[in-house]
Amino acid sequence: MKKNKTKIPALGFAAFSGTGKTTLLIKIIPFFKERNYKIGVIKHAHHAFDIDKKGKDSYELRKAGASHMLITSDSRWALMVENNGNDEEELHRHISRLEKENVDLILVEGFKSAYIPKIELHRASLGHPLICENDKNIIAVACDDKLKMNINLPILDINDYKMIVDYIINDFINKE
Repeated sequence: MKKNKTKIPALGFAAFSGTGKTTLLIKIIPFFKERNYKIGVIKHAHHAFDIDKKGKDSYELRKAGASHMLITSDSRWALMVENNGNDEEELHRHISRLEKENVDLILVEGFKSAYIPKIELHRASLGHPLICENDKNIIAVACDDKLKMNINLPILDINDYKMIVDYIINDFINKE
Protein backbone atom coordinates (compact mmCIF):
# COMPACT_ATOMS: atom_id res chain seq x y z
CA MET A 1 0.00 0.00 0.00
CA LYS A 2 1.28 3.47 -0.84
CA LYS A 3 1.60 5.75 2.18
CA ASN A 4 -0.99 8.51 2.33
CA LYS A 5 0.98 11.70 1.69
CA THR A 6 -1.71 13.98 3.05
CA LYS A 7 -1.55 15.91 6.31
CA ILE A 8 -5.09 14.94 7.29
CA PRO A 9 -5.95 11.23 7.33
CA ALA A 10 -8.03 10.25 4.30
CA LEU A 11 -9.95 6.96 4.30
CA GLY A 12 -11.89 5.56 1.38
CA PHE A 13 -14.94 3.32 1.32
CA ALA A 14 -14.87 0.93 -1.63
CA ALA A 15 -17.82 -1.14 -2.75
CA PHE A 16 -19.92 -2.03 -5.72
CA SER A 17 -22.94 0.15 -6.42
CA GLY A 18 -25.90 -0.62 -4.17
CA THR A 19 -23.83 -1.89 -1.25
CA GLY A 20 -24.63 1.09 0.98
CA LYS A 21 -21.61 3.41 0.96
CA THR A 22 -23.64 6.60 1.41
CA THR A 23 -25.93 4.97 3.98
CA LEU A 24 -22.92 3.87 6.04
CA LEU A 25 -21.33 7.33 5.93
CA ILE A 26 -24.61 8.95 7.01
CA LYS A 27 -24.73 6.56 9.98
CA ILE A 28 -21.10 6.92 11.14
CA ILE A 29 -20.59 10.68 10.77
CA PRO A 30 -22.74 11.46 13.86
CA PHE A 31 -20.53 9.12 15.95
CA PHE A 32 -17.49 11.15 14.90
CA LYS A 33 -19.31 14.40 15.65
CA GLU A 34 -20.16 13.13 19.18
CA ARG A 35 -16.39 12.71 19.68
CA ASN A 36 -15.69 16.22 18.37
CA TYR A 37 -14.17 15.14 15.05
CA LYS A 38 -14.70 17.46 12.11
CA ILE A 39 -15.33 15.30 9.06
CA GLY A 40 -14.80 16.23 5.43
CA VAL A 41 -16.34 14.04 2.73
CA ILE A 42 -15.38 13.64 -0.90
CA LYS A 43 -18.00 11.81 -2.97
CA HIS A 44 -17.41 10.66 -6.52
CA ALA A 45 -20.28 11.11 -8.96
CA HIS A 46 -20.31 9.06 -12.15
CA HIS A 47 -22.24 11.73 -14.05
CA ALA A 48 -22.48 15.48 -14.55
CA PHE A 49 -24.34 17.23 -11.76
CA ASP A 50 -25.48 20.67 -10.67
CA ILE A 51 -25.95 21.86 -7.12
CA ASP A 52 -27.82 24.94 -8.19
CA LYS A 53 -30.93 25.13 -10.33
CA LYS A 54 -31.66 26.63 -13.70
CA GLY A 55 -33.01 30.12 -13.22
CA LYS A 56 -30.98 30.82 -10.06
CA ASP A 57 -28.37 33.57 -10.36
CA SER A 58 -25.43 31.30 -9.54
CA TYR A 59 -26.49 28.81 -12.22
CA GLU A 60 -26.93 31.52 -14.85
CA LEU A 61 -23.56 33.13 -14.04
CA ARG A 62 -21.80 29.75 -14.31
CA LYS A 63 -23.59 28.92 -17.56
CA ALA A 64 -22.61 32.36 -18.91
CA GLY A 65 -19.00 31.23 -18.72
CA ALA A 66 -17.66 31.74 -15.19
CA SER A 67 -15.11 28.98 -14.63
CA HIS A 68 -15.41 29.43 -10.85
CA MET A 69 -18.68 30.35 -9.16
CA LEU A 70 -18.66 30.80 -5.37
CA ILE A 71 -22.01 31.32 -3.72
CA THR A 72 -22.17 32.26 -0.07
CA SER A 73 -24.58 33.11 2.71
CA ASP A 74 -24.26 33.40 6.46
CA SER A 75 -25.12 29.67 6.69
CA ARG A 76 -22.82 28.04 4.10
CA TRP A 77 -20.83 28.49 0.94
CA ALA A 78 -20.19 26.40 -2.15
CA LEU A 79 -17.69 26.67 -4.95
CA MET A 80 -18.55 25.27 -8.35
CA VAL A 81 -15.57 24.85 -10.68
CA GLU A 82 -15.94 23.74 -14.28
CA ASN A 83 -13.51 20.93 -15.14
CA ASN A 84 -11.68 21.22 -18.44
CA GLY A 85 -12.13 18.14 -20.62
CA ASN A 86 -13.52 14.75 -19.64
CA ASP A 87 -10.73 13.65 -17.30
CA GLU A 88 -11.57 13.63 -13.62
CA GLU A 89 -9.09 15.39 -11.40
CA GLU A 90 -7.04 13.11 -9.25
CA LEU A 91 -8.41 12.38 -5.81
CA HIS A 92 -5.28 13.77 -4.13
CA ARG A 93 -5.98 17.23 -5.59
CA HIS A 94 -9.43 17.14 -3.98
CA ILE A 95 -7.94 15.98 -0.69
CA SER A 96 -5.46 18.86 -0.75
CA ARG A 97 -8.39 21.27 -1.13
CA LEU A 98 -10.05 19.88 2.00
CA GLU A 99 -6.76 20.03 3.90
CA LYS A 100 -7.07 23.81 3.80
CA GLU A 101 -10.31 23.52 5.76
CA ASN A 102 -10.58 22.77 9.47
CA VAL A 103 -11.20 19.00 9.31
CA ASP A 104 -9.75 16.09 11.28
CA LEU A 105 -10.58 13.23 8.89
CA ILE A 106 -11.52 12.99 5.22
CA LEU A 107 -13.90 10.20 4.25
CA VAL A 108 -13.91 9.31 0.56
CA GLU A 109 -16.85 7.62 -1.12
CA GLY A 110 -16.16 6.01 -4.45
CA PHE A 111 -12.76 6.35 -6.13
CA LYS A 112 -12.59 2.55 -5.81
CA SER A 113 -9.20 2.29 -7.54
CA ALA A 114 -7.51 5.21 -5.72
CA TYR A 115 -4.24 4.62 -3.90
CA ILE A 116 -5.50 5.53 -0.43
CA PRO A 117 -6.35 3.30 2.54
CA LYS A 118 -9.89 1.98 2.18
CA ILE A 119 -12.47 -0.06 4.00
CA GLU A 120 -14.27 -2.43 1.69
CA LEU A 121 -18.02 -2.78 2.15
CA HIS A 122 -19.28 -6.23 1.18
CA ARG A 123 -22.72 -7.81 1.15
CA ALA A 124 -22.56 -11.50 0.20
CA SER A 125 -26.20 -11.44 -0.93
CA LEU A 126 -25.27 -9.12 -3.82
CA GLY A 127 -22.92 -11.75 -5.30
CA HIS A 128 -19.95 -9.47 -5.98
CA PRO A 129 -16.36 -10.63 -5.54
CA LEU A 130 -14.22 -9.21 -2.76
CA ILE A 131 -12.34 -6.11 -3.90
CA CYS A 132 -9.56 -6.76 -1.37
CA GLU A 133 -8.35 -9.75 -3.37
CA ASN A 134 -6.91 -7.34 -5.93
CA ASP A 135 -6.51 -4.12 -3.94
CA LYS A 136 -3.67 -3.91 -1.42
CA ASN A 137 -5.02 -0.54 -0.20
CA ILE A 138 -7.94 -2.24 1.56
CA ILE A 139 -7.23 -2.18 5.32
CA ALA A 140 -10.45 -3.84 6.56
CA VAL A 141 -13.68 -5.40 5.28
CA ALA A 142 -17.08 -4.46 6.67
CA CYS A 143 -19.64 -7.12 5.83
CA ASP A 144 -23.08 -8.32 6.85
CA ASP A 145 -22.37 -12.06 6.80
CA LYS A 146 -19.50 -14.46 7.41
CA LEU A 147 -17.05 -14.42 4.52
CA LYS A 148 -16.66 -17.67 2.59
CA MET A 149 -12.90 -17.21 2.32
CA ASN A 150 -10.22 -16.39 4.84
CA ILE A 151 -8.60 -13.03 4.39
CA ASN A 152 -5.81 -11.52 6.42
CA LEU A 153 -7.67 -8.29 7.24
CA PRO A 154 -9.83 -7.09 10.12
CA ILE A 155 -13.49 -7.99 9.62
CA LEU A 156 -16.07 -5.44 10.79
CA ASP A 157 -19.83 -5.69 11.10
CA ILE A 158 -21.25 -3.37 8.43
CA ASN A 159 -24.28 -2.74 10.69
CA ASP A 160 -22.28 -1.93 13.85
CA TYR A 161 -21.52 1.75 13.27
CA LYS A 162 -19.81 2.24 16.63
CA MET A 163 -17.48 -0.70 15.88
CA ILE A 164 -16.54 0.84 12.53
CA VAL A 165 -15.89 4.28 14.06
CA ASP A 166 -13.85 2.73 16.90
CA TYR A 167 -11.77 0.85 14.32
CA ILE A 168 -11.20 4.01 12.27
CA ILE A 169 -10.14 6.04 15.32
CA ASN A 170 -8.05 3.36 17.07
CA ASP A 171 -6.57 1.44 14.15
CA PHE A 172 -6.42 4.05 11.41
CA ILE A 173 -6.23 7.62 12.72
CA ASN A 174 -4.15 6.86 15.81
CA LYS A 175 -1.75 4.63 13.81
CA GLU A 176 -1.15 7.19 11.04
